[in-house]
Amino acid sequence: MKITDILGKQSIKIGMEATDKEAALKELVEILSRVKDIGDKKAIVRALIERESLGSTGIGQGIAIPHAKTERLSELIAVLGISRKGVNFDALDGEAVYIFFLLVAPKDSAGPHLKALAKISRLLRDSYFCELLKRAKDENEIYEIIRNEEERRH
Repeated sequence: MKITDILGKQSIKIGMEATDKEAALKELVEILSRVKDIGDKKAIVRALIERESLGSTGIGQGIAIPHAKTERLSELIAVLGISRKGVNFDALDGEAVYIFFLLVAPKDSAGPHLKALAKISRLLRDSYFCELLKRAKDENEIYEIIRNEEERRH
């Protein structure tokens, strides 16, 4: 599975406006709702907030990978948001978050969801790659950066 299989160009947003955790989650779900019929947006935001209550998905170094499951989807889908200002997301290192990778999976799936989390985590461990994402001018450029990186690693 490639990240580009679950992340379309229309699922990428540069210049997120949110300044706090809940607003960031709502903004990411809003992007998701434009590309996929997800039904009750509030239910997905609630599921994300519940997941955050177990421990922040702000993994440090300006990165968060919020994730949740819903009965509404039949396949895993991702949204990528870039904040220029940074968001207070209660990250593990206390730093602001600039790169958000939202994953929403079908309720009964574990395998693909965990594989995608691992793959995204590996990609985002590369600080040069993250810098490229943050400096990208538009959504097409971000998509190409991810696609090129995936091809380079295979």
